[in-house]
Amino acid sequence: METIAKSPVMLYTEQTPNPEALKYVTNRLLYRGIADFKEAALAETWSPMAHSLMELPYVKSVYFNNNYVTVTKEFNYEWADIMLKLKEFIKDFVENGGTVVNEGFTEFIEKAEAESNAGQFSGENGDIARKVKELIDTYVKPAVEMDGGNIEFKAYENGRVFVTMQGSCSGCPSSSVTLKAGIEGMLKRMIPEVTEVVQEMA
Repeated sequence: METIAKSPVMLYTEQTPNPEALKYVTNRLLYRGIADFKEAALAETWSPMAHSLMELPYVKSVYFNNNYVTVTKEFNYEWADIMLKLKEFIKDFVENGGTVVNEGFTEFIEKAEAESNAGQFSGENGDIARKVKELIDTYVKPAVEMDGGNIEFKAYENGRVFVTMQGSCSGCPSSSVTLKAGIEGMLKRMIPEVTEVVQEMA
């Protein structure tokens, strides 16, 4: 019986603008799309890999996007002490074929988002909300994803746009600057009704 030699798991780290978050990039598809785990309970239910990582005392949150995982550490630990431990942990987990995210997670998140967005895109504000979401998805998301993070449109109310930041962008000191200077500026220019962009804590 022939055994097919699996290519080894390659892994390298990338800095993110958030000093507390590091991006671990692999040569494997970890999870198609985005999976963000800030709470241990969500990870325990839906992601064996995030759950295992969050059981380590120095891991605060875990964020997957296609072939990388962004790990946000607890602030009282130094990367110098934990970076290689995490690299080995992730490499071993992937090489051993561990489950990254359980089946059904995408549907679970989509259903939750659909419920929270149901009222968003109706009425006179609905058109503006749609335009705002489109602009964020087209222009902002790709740039933010390169830094190991994500931005999600949440709501539009009376000129105010509410968004949540995920991955390395969550709790990043420079994300509020990016939000105010970059995103808010662009949205105001392109959609005159927008007066402010507010970051919601997810």
